[in-house]
Amino acid sequence: MTDSLPANHKALVQEVYAKPLVVKSIPTPRPTPGSAVIEILHAPIISYTRDVYNGKRKYPYPTPLVTGASAIGRVAATGPDATLLKEGDLVYFDCTIRGRDDSSAIILAGIAESGTEGSRILFHGEWRDGTFAEYAKVPLENVFVLDEKRLCGKPADGGLGYQLEQMSWLLQVLVPYGGLKSIGLQAGETVIVAPATGGFGSAAVVIALAMGARVIAMGRSAEKLADLKALSSRVETVQMTGELGSDVAALKKFGKINAFLDISPAEAEGSTHFKAAILSLAPEGRVSLMGGLLNDVAIPHRFVMRFDITLRGKWMYSRADILSLIDMMTAGVLNFRDIVNIRGTYNLEDWEKALELAANSGKLGELVVFSP
Repeated sequence: MTDSLPANHKALVQEVYAKPLVVKSIPTPRPTPGSAVIEILHAPIISYTRDVYNGKRKYPYPTPLVTGASAIGRVAATGPDATLLKEGDLVYFDCTIRGRDDSSAIILAGIAESGTEGSRILFHGEWRDGTFAEYAKVPLENVFVLDEKRLCGKPADGGLGYQLEQMSWLLQVLVPYGGLKSIGLQAGETVIVAPATGGFGSAAVVIALAMGARVIAMGRSAEKLADLKALSSRVETVQMTGELGSDVAALKKFGKINAFLDISPAEAEGSTHFKAAILSLAPEGRVSLMGGLLNDVAIPHRFVMRFDITLRGKWMYSRADILSLIDMMTAGVLNFRDIVNIRGTYNLEDWEKALELAANSGKLGELVVFSP
């Protein structure tokens, strides 16, 4: 029922690219065929959000723009063709939107196009706005119903005891999950995660453990590596030295290594960990390239050729990956309730403080959210 939607709502808008954000009252979107309008409860603020909207990362997107990415919300209204969603449902909205007639046309709603004409059409048209707002219009296929009783109920009643805010960490876990799924990581295998001490890297350790793997976490910070080691007896750690031979030897002491998830930020350009991890793989090892390196990286070509190493690029994840991850979470196989630490919950007016805190919240499980 669109009658229950207010005429206007608050949103955190960027009117000119790379200029300061502003809270504005804008018309509340109405659902059309193929869409739903959700009320935003909690929207996670990724650690580098500030650098997206101040222009430092040079992400391509049009303005004016309602900022924000994924979110936890409730269905406020649906289009006439919705067959599953109902008003009041607790849902996860995912910002990775694909063209319905061309799945290679991908955008991150409220964040970036992907450089194709199809992504430009998506972003400049129906799906341009993000979730730093009270309401958002989103594609039906990007809205996932959450079992509120199971996920948020008390453990004594068969629930898992999550706070609603904590569940917005799904975005952080989904990114590395997409990479690990793409290379077929199996229970009992050993995977290197590097660098493993940032927001996405530490989330990769958590989801790899839930998938049944042993994890070798590489990083520079001994303190952060110790936090990861404390997660499970199946976590090993290697502190990066920058010396290729030493790092390869440190990795190989753990025996057969099946896979490597590269989730390097742009700042890791020139680091030796990439080559060290590849050289540590067993024959027929697999590499998932998910990092944000901006320039070309040399690979040990002869080693890759002789030992049948597979290199696979992966940007984000599929809809099927989201469904299976939510199933893992609902079953309790993936449980991050005791890992996620809500460092701050902010209203839209305090966006500068929120983005500042998020920029300094890169440790395991640290999360800052907008709660409009």
